[in-house]
Amino acid sequence: MQSPPFLSFRTTAAAAALKLLASSFPNPKACFLRSMTSNVAQKSIASGVRPNTSLSQSPMQGVSCSGSPPAHVSSSTACGLRNAMHEGTADFSAGPLTVVSFYKFADFPDHADMRKPLKDLCERERVSGGIILAPEGINGSICGTQESVEKVLAFIQSDERLNGLKEVECPVSPEDEAIHHGHTSKSPLGAGEDAPFRWDHVRVKVKKEIVTLGMPAVSPIKRVGEYVNPKDWNKLISDPNTMVIDVRNSYETRIGRFKGAVDPSTDSFREFPAWIDNHLQSAESTSERKESATNAITNEISMSEERKVPPRVAMYCTGGIRCEKASSFLLSKGFKEVYQLEGGILKYLEEVPEAKSLWEGECFVFDKRVSVEHGLTQGTFKLCYGCKQPVSDEDMESPRWEYGVTCPYCYSNKSEEEKERARARQRQFETWGVIGGPDKGRRPTTVVNNDRKNSASLTSSS
Repeated sequence: MQSPPFLSFRTTAAAAALKLLASSFPNPKACFLRSMTSNVAQKSIASGVRPNTSLSQSPMQGVSCSGSPPAHVSSSTACGLRNAMHEGTADFSAGPLTVVSFYKFADFPDHADMRKPLKDLCERERVSGGIILAPEGINGSICGTQESVEKVLAFIQSDERLNGLKEVECPVSPEDEAIHHGHTSKSPLGAGEDAPFRWDHVRVKVKKEIVTLGMPAVSPIKRVGEYVNPKDWNKLISDPNTMVIDVRNSYETRIGRFKGAVDPSTDSFREFPAWIDNHLQSAESTSERKESATNAITNEISMSEERKVPPRVAMYCTGGIRCEKASSFLLSKGFKEVYQLEGGILKYLEEVPEAKSLWEGECFVFDKRVSVEHGLTQGTFKLCYGCKQPVSDEDMESPRWEYGVTCPYCYSNKSEEEKERARARQRQFETWGVIGGPDKGRRPTTVVNNDRKNSASLTSSS
């Protein structure tokens, strides 16, 4: 008896999706993915569905590996691929995905009114990521097809107060895309306060600030430091009279920063003002204090020795948003020459050739790429699911590394009870917690509900 056409279509689509993903992976990942593709073909034959021969032959033959994913392939990726195999929903015809980070400071008191229509639009267009709305403006990072992302950005900028978003765009390679699909809602996403990011779904949050400094009086809308183009940045920071400050947190600066930059070693952006007060003082504040009572002269000299008075300050961060507030804060403290890298590290790595670059290491990003290098190519760091910090291959060789639980940077800070809870969460994640799949960011093929039931019945009987 001839098989129903929808079964042939769905099986072939699943095999096609898996083959495409398999071709993107080097061994041993390819072994597992190709094995799964082969299993799709075998099931289709057993069910009387003739697979497309071009999908079941040559590239997959002669590959011997088990049906379990190797250590290099996360369980989430494996589960996501299994979903694609069973559902056949992958559709790669809509074009590549792209990631766009954006922000704008603006007087936006009715910001909460935008939340629902913006979230609804993102869901309709299958755009994932995270967006923050606040009285001071908007901040976000989203992922989707070029067309879908542009629709979302156009909607945001239809409000004239948000027109002229500052954007940084990064394409998503097929390899990156295949690796990142299939994570759960509990996966480490939005590891920092800048741009909470999810590949799985979209979050639109209403907050007090789009980047949290905890000082409402500091307003980039009123004044900010002088922007410096990435191509002019090297000359500025090479000047010995310029103090270069990395405005990011310690887990970010640990994996990369500009040559000669000062690291405040903060754990959150809220700590930055205190660091400035404790380590720097403006020439204006020095002059004011020297005019105080004569019995305080000795204390003033001691303070001048401890706190530097830089003639010029140049600051940088990931995409530029934290520098907006940091530079505004320094100007409010009386600092005169305050500069900031326009577009942040990301724009610098995009525009400045590596041969001429003063950047050392990789740049931590607030999404599942974890880090990027020159040209915004995928970096080498992974993310500890226990603490949201970047980890290297060397870190993962440590006895303190346990996937989904701890790494060398958080092991000592977690109690045994916390570790056990993390292990339980990881077990649940590996067994049941998959959201997303190879069609994430694209519209899936339309499948009738009855077809889904028939396919499920077929799968369970094979």
